[in-house]
Amino acid sequence: MKERWDDFRLAVSFLTLLPVGREIEATPEQLGRSMGLFPAVGLGLGLGLCVANWLLAGLLPRAVLDCLLVLLLIAATGALHLDGVADLFDGLAGGRDQKSTLEIMKDSRVGAIGAVGLVMVLLLKYLSLFHVPLEYKNAALIFMPTAGRWIQLTLCCYAPYIRPEGGTGSAFVENVGQPEFLRGTATLIMTSLVLFQLKGIFLVFLLGIATMLILRYFETRLGGITGDVLGAMTEMVEVLVLLLVLATFGS
Repeated sequence: MKERWDDFRLAVSFLTLLPVGREIEATPEQLGRSMGLFPAVGLGLGLGLCVANWLLAGLLPRAVLDCLLVLLLIAATGALHLDGVADLFDGLAGGRDQKSTLEIMKDSRVGAIGAVGLVMVLLLKYLSLFHVPLEYKNAALIFMPTAGRWIQLTLCCYAPYIRPEGGTGSAFVENVGQPEFLRGTATLIMTSLVLFQLKGIFLVFLLGIATMLILRYFETRLGGITGDVLGAMTEMVEVLVLLLVLATFGS
């Protein structure tokens, strides 16, 4: 039990700014195990957004509140994944092959394409959340970050890490396996069922199809994944989830 709790604290410390688990001297195996709890961390983030939505709903117009909710998620995660969005867009736009794409992605400077991509991802997230019907808003707030952390687990489990010098994601990719994937997927499916009943299975099915296409694309385009890919896909899957909820339940 303590081992599982330490794994969860490690996942929280990696995915958020909450000061838990920082003192744990994690082994590579423990990093891999902690990924099975990434969707659970996303679930916790979503519940926190619901609390904030409940507290502020009577005080602010919805447009302002939804913008604050997006900012709150960014703040809670330390904008961990947004850098990946800009780097990935720059790399895919400017790279001719795997080597040049990875070199551009490694550059800390943000180019025009990366800046535009980052703005559009955030704008789409905000507008999609704003137009989700109110009766499904809390469900969307919970499911969005849960699915965003599930995509990290799935990519790490089924795609190779391609930077030979290693990186932030390499320890996770090399040590995550089927038990972690099954644990995280069970969390995703149960969350979807509780939030959306049988239509939740439909949402997970669509998310699974999108994930297979994402895996296929990065295997073809880059030969695998990097930390930037994981961060960017987290943000983009969150947008995708909101769009799917909007398309399924919107008026």
